[in-house]
Amino acid sequence: MSQTLNQHAPLRFITAGSVDDGKSTLIGRLLYDSKALLSDQLLSLDKSKNKGEVIDFSILTDGLEAEREQGITIDVAYRYFSTAKRKFIIADTPGHEQYTRNMVTGASTASAAVVLIDASQLDFSQPELQLLPQTKRHSAILKHLGTPHILVAINKMDLLNFDQTKFHAIQQTYLKLSQQLGISNVQFVPVSALQGDNIVHQSERTPWYQGDTLLSILENLPSNENISIAKQDFHFPVQLVIRLDQDKADDFRGYQGRIEAGSIATGDNVRIEPNGYHSKVVEIISPNGIVQQAIAGEQVTLRLADDIDISRGDSFVAEHSTITPTKNATATLCWFDQRPLNLARKYLLKHCTQTVFAKISGIDHVLDVKTLSKSNEAETLTLNDIGEVHVSLQKPITATSYAQNQATGAFILIDEATYHTVAAGMIL
Repeated sequence: MSQTLNQHAPLRFITAGSVDDGKSTLIGRLLYDSKALLSDQLLSLDKSKNKGEVIDFSILTDGLEAEREQGITIDVAYRYFSTAKRKFIIADTPGHEQYTRNMVTGASTASAAVVLIDASQLDFSQPELQLLPQTKRHSAILKHLGTPHILVAINKMDLLNFDQTKFHAIQQTYLKLSQQLGISNVQFVPVSALQGDNIVHQSERTPWYQGDTLLSILENLPSNENISIAKQDFHFPVQLVIRLDQDKADDFRGYQGRIEAGSIATGDNVRIEPNGYHSKVVEIISPNGIVQQAIAGEQVTLRLADDIDISRGDSFVAEHSTITPTKNATATLCWFDQRPLNLARKYLLKHCTQTVFAKISGIDHVLDVKTLSKSNEAETLTLNDIGEVHVSLQKPITATSYAQNQATGAFILIDEATYHTVAAGMIL
């Protein structure tokens, strides 16, 4: 895939930041100014505009707020829109600490994140400017998730009279934060989501800002089509085993799933983990029929030359792959549950298509999002904590590091009593 094609592939991005930073308003303004609204939505907003009222763009994403008021479980809401240059998928995630898990869900598949900072909430009288804790927490999560591109939208600049000095003060403070977290590739845009400055159209009120608008930057970002995944060793977690043996002359046995890395061709030798069996691929069936080759990201059914005892959760890897099963792992864990981590308890660990019992055997450290220091004396993880832990498994999983492959390096922990997802993990 050429870089030109890659740049114009659909882009998934999220909005992140603290409560009331203007995430919903920014999404609404982006949809409105890019002419991406339905006619009835556009008519409603235009009526408010014609009456001279201040348009409340956040009503375009009020669905989640209504759900929250009714006490309903809140999921990530996705908004779809396109411009002449590109298609976009926005993951609209809430900023409240209570819903950090939704932010992790949205960010896990995003190629970029727009981190909003409400400039009006910061105290410029302090000797050292401090960002809000949730801004730091979301930034830390984006780092651990490996989000490739961070756009910092410094919002509500209209309330600061578009003060260039204050913009640069916030910029330097976030750059310091990004250096501490190890985040690279950060871009900054001074915006007013409510009034539309530098969202879709260049603002005349920021002559000192020579960069592109937020939409223009998003249109030209490379998407997270990780071409290197296709060059890695073949990795295929089995999702479903298909048997059709009515006709003894053709005892069909196929293994369905998605190729998470590398490629496979008819005649290739594979190793089946965790048992270490060896066989050869004799047929590849795609949704469009029989093919000779398939690559990462494709859903296929594979047939082997040998009848082997293979179940859901097993993995096919390249014959000489260095990927091996393991019963122990070190991981970064983001804790989602109101009840703290219990080191004496067993949890269910879901990795790819496999679910096994697991225990957290130790905690190396927990990140303090206010100071960005690491506590080495933590005995548990509480709601929204981010920590580095050791995981012991009852059965081996065929995993990679999260940095190598997000699909095969990620897992979730589930409470075996309530079946609530209590944590998300990234293998180191």
